[in-house]
Amino acid sequence: MITRTLALALAIGLTATAALAQPTASVQNDYAKPETWLCNPGKAGDACAVDMTATVIKANGAMSVEAFKADPKAPVDCFYVYPTVSNDKGVVSDMIAGPEELNVVRAQLARLGSKCRIFAPLYRQFTLTALRAASAGTPMPGSADPAVRQVGYNDVLDAWNHYLTHDNKGRGVVLVGHSQGSGVLARLIAAEIDGKPVQKQIISAMLLGTSLGVEKGKDTGTFKSIPTCKSASQTGCVIAYATFRDTVPPPANTRFGRVANPAMEAVCTNPAALGGGKGELKAYLSNTAAEIADSSAAPPAWVKGQPNPKTPFVALPGLLTGECVSKGGYNYLEAHVNADPADPRADTIAGDVVGPGGQIAADWGLHLIDANIAMGNLVDLVGSQGKAWLAKQ
Repeated sequence: MITRTLALALAIGLTATAALAQPTASVQNDYAKPETWLCNPGKAGDACAVDMTATVIKANGAMSVEAFKADPKAPVDCFYVYPTVSNDKGVVSDMIAGPEELNVVRAQLARLGSKCRIFAPLYRQFTLTALRAASAGTPMPGSADPAVRQVGYNDVLDAWNHYLTHDNKGRGVVLVGHSQGSGVLARLIAAEIDGKPVQKQIISAMLLGTSLGVEKGKDTGTFKSIPTCKSASQTGCVIAYATFRDTVPPPANTRFGRVANPAMEAVCTNPAALGGGKGELKAYLSNTAAEIADSSAAPPAWVKGQPNPKTPFVALPGLLTGECVSKGGYNYLEAHVNADPADPRADTIAGDVVGPGGQIAADWGLHLIDANIAMGNLVDLVGSQGKAWLAKQ
């Protein structure tokens, strides 16, 4: 079960000014050291060098195993910032990767390694521990100090600058983030990339599980010269969305689908149909209970009357459809499950946030699986947009 507090921790980066703090974390990280990276090409113990095998389950219940192989010679790069997952005891996390960080890069990132070299820095993020204390009305000392809210952002900035100086070598790069990670990247893009010379190297920015603002009727806003993506061959653009079931739309207290600025609206770019309309969401869903939170609900029985496969992921072709919609004043990615009770395959997926009493917290939508629900589409987009960027060079 996903608690509301855990969901809040994952969603702490709803804006580009998300809290990233620790009073004692003033020492600058050295991103020349391999241990400061979760994923980095050639790093011993690379967290992205993991088993990504998936079982493909068709509507008739037939199963086949899909192998995965990363491409160490991929012609473009991905730079990733993960959401709030740390269970460390302080206000912000340390620089030691725990099971939470290892799980999240497997769930949200490693599959992109078939199309790009992956760079994923560790950074000192606001912890679940501090969020639980704040939710209980007993905030930890220093957790609200504005002077220390720069620490996590500065870590990511340092990692980005190290990557540009030592690893990029003029290559195109896809920026990828979720929730807090999207907030940090949005801030980085606005301050360090938008309108700057390095912008020409940005293939696209995939900012998932966030509410990014654009001016109403336009495709720019938060970013002045980086528009929303309209096609799979467009480059230098941004993909952003937050996912809700069509059966559980955003309520009045929704966390996503709207922005505070009345002159702007939230971006929704459907990774399954960037030009608009509906498209198949090519999900790669976790086949274990642990994913990006430490108490995720177990997956359903994927085929009625049969044990679940042993692979870490499952793919469910044809089960999910996505469309960007504007309803009730909110813009969001609406996910529809193409359930067929007559076939043996599951008619539902996990991913909702569950609040007190076991009630679905509709205000969070499918935040926990924003990346997984469209992972196959995102992989395809890294491939097609990367190819288009290379063709222009």
